[in-house]
Amino acid sequence: MDKIAKLQEIITNSDNIVFFGGAGVSTESGIPDFRSVDGLYNQKYDYPPETILSHTFFMENTKEFYRFYHDKIIFRNAKPNAAHLKLAEMEEAGKLRAVITQNIDNLHQAAGSRKVYELHGSIHRNYCMDCGKFHDFDYVADSKGIPTCRDCDGIIKPDVVLYEEALDQQILIDSMNAIANADVLIIGGTSLAVYPAAGLINYYTSDKLVLINKSQTPYDNRADLVINEPIGEVLSKIIL
Repeated sequence: MDKIAKLQEIITNSDNIVFFGGAGVSTESGIPDFRSVDGLYNQKYDYPPETILSHTFFMENTKEFYRFYHDKIIFRNAKPNAAHLKLAEMEEAGKLRAVITQNIDNLHQAAGSRKVYELHGSIHRNYCMDCGKFHDFDYVADSKGIPTCRDCDGIIKPDVVLYEEALDQQILIDSMNAIANADVLIIGGTSLAVYPAAGLINYYTSDKLVLINKSQTPYDNRADLVINEPIGEVLSKIIL
């Protein structure tokens, strides 16, 4: 049996699947993985992405943070790809219990997924640091320089988890519980190198662990099925 056929069999025979995804889920929507430091960063920015996207940098170099944020994090025209759409279809069919994502782009929700745990927050939520007023995606995307509050002129911060910041504990607990209670855990588009998110895999105790990623991960030897292909291409072949 080939790997796609085996995945099809696993999905067909389960109604308790949890999906855990990373940046590779969204690259097929044209959103690059910012950790892939290339020549462009070196030419255009004086700091690596991990430094710019840290709490300290945001507080001390807010203008430079937003220059990078507008340029490399906000993608207005990104649309859900085959992976997002198939996962939403799996939920609708009663097979998928939850999506746990490290992405902040809202594409799972745009595809129709309802139970989505966003480990790293969302660029679609933004709050004034002074008065707490909510500002939507378009308000921040349309801003020039540092976005400020409509009401009090305070600096707006995206509701995303920056380096040096803790994950939301309730979302972490809900994600742990979803994985611990899953019959099937499908992990896609992540190298499983970013902690504490990657550590969630350790809560899975059943025997149908599927890893779909273009490159190898440290957990390949623990998986029951490993597919080294783009996640959208793989899931688009699944028939529900």
